[in-house]
Amino acid sequence: MSGHGDGHIVAHRPFPAAATVELGKPQLRENLRNATHTIRDKRLRLVAERDDWEELRASGARIKDGVLARLPELLDQFTEAATAAGAVVHRAADAEQACAIVTDLVRATGETEVLKVKSMATQEIALNEALTAAGIEPVETDLAELIVQLAGDTPSHILVPAIHYNRAQIRDIFARQMPGVDLSTLTDDPPALAEAARRHLRQKFLTARVAVSGANFAVAETGSLVVVESEGNGRMCLTLPETLISVVGIEKLVPNFQDLAVFLELLPRSSTGERMNPYTTVWSGVTPGDGPQQVHIVLLDNGRSAVRDDPVGRQALRCIRCSACLNVCPVYERVGGHAYGSVYPGPIGAILSPQLTGQAAGANRTLPYASTLCGACFDACPVRINIPELLIHLRQTGPKPAGERAAMRAAAQVMRSPRRYRSALRSLRWAAAPLRWTNRRGRLRRLPWPLSGWTASRDAPLPPGASFRQWWADR
Repeated sequence: MSGHGDGHIVAHRPFPAAATVELGKPQLRENLRNATHTIRDKRLRLVAERDDWEELRASGARIKDGVLARLPELLDQFTEAATAAGAVVHRAADAEQACAIVTDLVRATGETEVLKVKSMATQEIALNEALTAAGIEPVETDLAELIVQLAGDTPSHILVPAIHYNRAQIRDIFARQMPGVDLSTLTDDPPALAEAARRHLRQKFLTARVAVSGANFAVAETGSLVVVESEGNGRMCLTLPETLISVVGIEKLVPNFQDLAVFLELLPRSSTGERMNPYTTVWSGVTPGDGPQQVHIVLLDNGRSAVRDDPVGRQALRCIRCSACLNVCPVYERVGGHAYGSVYPGPIGAILSPQLTGQAAGANRTLPYASTLCGACFDACPVRINIPELLIHLRQTGPKPAGERAAMRAAAQVMRSPRRYRSALRSLRWAAAPLRWTNRRGRLRRLPWPLSGWTASRDAPLPPGASFRQWWADR
């Protein structure tokens, strides 16, 4: 069995407690509702344009399943091709090892500042914290990531990390935290905010010698990495610095460019509601005299091999980080991403984080219960991850309190015998008879401990006066 991962994928508060705090923020709910409904409506319009959308979804799932089935072989193929193209490939078993590799590489350049392209993998391993501890300043260049970094906050959405802020709040953040911002021209108009960020970042792009990126896909056949984005800041980071370090999850592999084409159709429609991404950057190793001359690739495991070992759970590794499941989830829409305590929030985070870390890590055992099981996430997923199935799988296999385990064992013993089952129901009806006389609602609002956990968020129905068989026999 492979080892589990760590980093910013371990929830430190149980989901119910964290969600209760977030539910007390009406501005947050309004911001989330406006943003998620806008994105989901655009996605629906663009998906409806493709008559073969379901075939594309099936193709994406089939390609990803094929990658997982022969992952070691494809990793070796990618490493060989990338090395031949001039890149240096490293492998990191966990977050600590990945951070150490990147930190040492930056130190070797003598630089104390690095640009970062939006990357879930570097957030997952807590790279910013590791670089800062080593005396190296990471500068986020994706606009939403920059907002979150200036605010001293953490991302709350996979695609739109600052989705929990509205325009006025972003203007206030820029006014307080952005060095050199021109307050006379700074309004909450989106072009004004974009212009302020552009001016702030332009000097960084022109002077930085080291950049750190992620990758949306890694092509095994050629050793190429692929980044798709909407702003162009990523391309500046990927082409201007002398040294480029890319941290890539091993599940990002695709066998070849024919397979990549399927995902370049699925991803933009599912994530931003666009037919294609404005910027798609593909690079293979080093090109003399053009772009970074030192290219390093860190292939990150951090629990992915453990997820792959689970025949039911491995489908979570199909995820292409489009965030379509977040934008249709009724739970996410009300509590936002911070309630999940992981860089992977929403339905995909509820299944991915506990699997990467193991359900015993922190409060991750509570995440599979952060769902209504309505199935909207499965319908929206472009690679057909059956998230409701995985949520139930994790609920069945995850750790449970000793009292619940004892109660379930006792219930199993009773239900194995029809005689014991009838006798238990009869005893329960007799015990509840006085309550039925005094409680006309037929429901209890509070039960004593340890059953109080059930009535903390729902009523408990009283047992009926007769079983179904008795009721049927009397008719």
